[in-house]
Amino acid sequence: MIPREIIDEICYRCDIEDVISSYVTLKRAGSNRNGLCPFHSEKSPSFTVFPATKSFYCFGCGAGGDVITFIQKIENLDYVGSLEFLAARAGISIPNDTAYMEKETVSRKRVYEMNLEAAKFFRNCLFDPVLGTEGMTYLAQRRGMSGAVIKRFGLGFAPNDFTMLTKHMRQRGYTEEELIAAFLCGRSQKTGRLFDLFRNRIIFPVIDTAGNIVAFGGRVMDDSKPKYLNSSDTPGFKKSRVLFGLNYAKAHCAEQMILCEGYMDAIAMHAAGFENAVATLGTAITQEHARLLSRYTKRVLINYDSDEAGQKAANKAMALLDEVGLEVRVLKLTGAKDADEYIRTYGSDAFRSIIEQSRTAFDFKLENVLARHDISGADGKIRAARELAEIIATVHSGVERELYVATAAERLGVSKEGLANDVRRNRSRAVKKIKEKESKEALLSARNFGDRINPDAAKDPAAAAAEDAILGLLLLYPEHRKSVLSGQTVLENEDFFTDFGRRVFEAVMKMEASEGGFVFSAMGQFFHADEMGRMMRLTKEREKLQTNDEAVLASAVASLRQSRQKREARQSGDWQSEIARRRAEMKKKQDV
Repeated sequence: MIPREIIDEICYRCDIEDVISSYVTLKRAGSNRNGLCPFHSEKSPSFTVFPATKSFYCFGCGAGGDVITFIQKIENLDYVGSLEFLAARAGISIPNDTAYMEKETVSRKRVYEMNLEAAKFFRNCLFDPVLGTEGMTYLAQRRGMSGAVIKRFGLGFAPNDFTMLTKHMRQRGYTEEELIAAFLCGRSQKTGRLFDLFRNRIIFPVIDTAGNIVAFGGRVMDDSKPKYLNSSDTPGFKKSRVLFGLNYAKAHCAEQMILCEGYMDAIAMHAAGFENAVATLGTAITQEHARLLSRYTKRVLINYDSDEAGQKAANKAMALLDEVGLEVRVLKLTGAKDADEYIRTYGSDAFRSIIEQSRTAFDFKLENVLARHDISGADGKIRAARELAEIIATVHSGVERELYVATAAERLGVSKEGLANDVRRNRSRAVKKIKEKESKEALLSARNFGDRINPDAAKDPAAAAAEDAILGLLLLYPEHRKSVLSGQTVLENEDFFTDFGRRVFEAVMKMEASEGGFVFSAMGQFFHADEMGRMMRLTKEREKLQTNDEAVLASAVASLRQSRQKREARQSGDWQSEIARRRAEMKKKQDV
């Protein structure tokens, strides 16, 4: 168990409101603070920070906990990693030789150390007059990059050799298992030997906003496949949560940010003076990317390739960015496949004009629809109108819908009233589907189906409900924990039906019996962030109720023990007497 004094000191120095406000815009709501949840897409705030209890909870997605849990989720760290992160923020020194710092897997810090060493190796290879000739020629002559740009982004070169990086890293003391975990090397199935994953490629280090090299991207210099090789997820990297170039763009993007598809486009923009450009890492934009962008800017300019795949990706990006409340515009490049080619061909002034002429998301979709249909004839107009009515129906703002209807009707040469009616019908159908889905989800939730945190709950809803009540009471009230610990309230591990409930009960009572007593923050070392969120939900549900006294606890315990007795009766084969008992109870009620 992690020393309590370290946890307490970190939580004391890292005020939860200060920490969370560096990620989320918070507004005062009485004694609490509200904001848009950073863990799911929403337009109306359901995320609340409770300064009095030093906790947070999202009433939309169920994320919750303390400042440690928040950092676990937002920075994708384990419990110890989040403590290290907050300790560094508060200027607290944590001993490196403490037993609790030992981990079974490779730590994030170790991955960063390996990546830094590997980045130096790749850079030295690029600037080597023999090894790096091909790579430097490609960057300087074919891609037009200056030495300053190459150095600014830390670009490197991986020689066409299977073991050069492996040997270098092994000489620096890194083990084979560590190199594999960091996605720097692979193991041959035939020989069992390690080999370099990045070979004969230009190397792009991926740097996070804290300045850590978290991953690498490798690009070939010819037409061989795969064109790009990107680091897989590691203990220090999740590609769905990182944007290339954000380490520089974060200082230039308060008003707007340019979203690109690849490394080369982002670098070309920075080199041309557009330092608010970022790119996804060899993957389509995700909800995590959208939420990350919303923390840094108000508007996103989508600059994807002009081919069909790029246009489809732009449509997906628009939907995700709209969900998090960002204004979205789209750049239209003519005469070039991508931004890198456009800037090299026409220059930065021409690209700046493209930015000034950027289209709204609806204009982009409208042009795409009109390009696919021949609206000179009735059939083409009908198909285009049907598609546009579906698009406009998804727009949240009534004013926007009205404006889009007017624009589309004019372009199609149809009446505004007719198109508006189609939009209303589409919107009504969509609202109906949403309500049906919510009703179905609510029913399943009531029965605990699909509960990933506590999957056992669906097998016995009555027992699960009793467990939730008990755990909420124990997490909130020291007098109830004392009652159970002293034996005044008889409650055992075996009374709990679900594995989650049993684990929480055991951890709470074990901590209560310890010298330091129960501290919610310390629960994070035994449970992952989503489980901490569930415990926070249980406390919030109990806080809403007016009565949480001994009688409430006794009633919940009695219900739970009764459920246990019924299960044991069924398991022992005494089901016939159980049925007879139930029939006798039913007959007695009928007689009355």
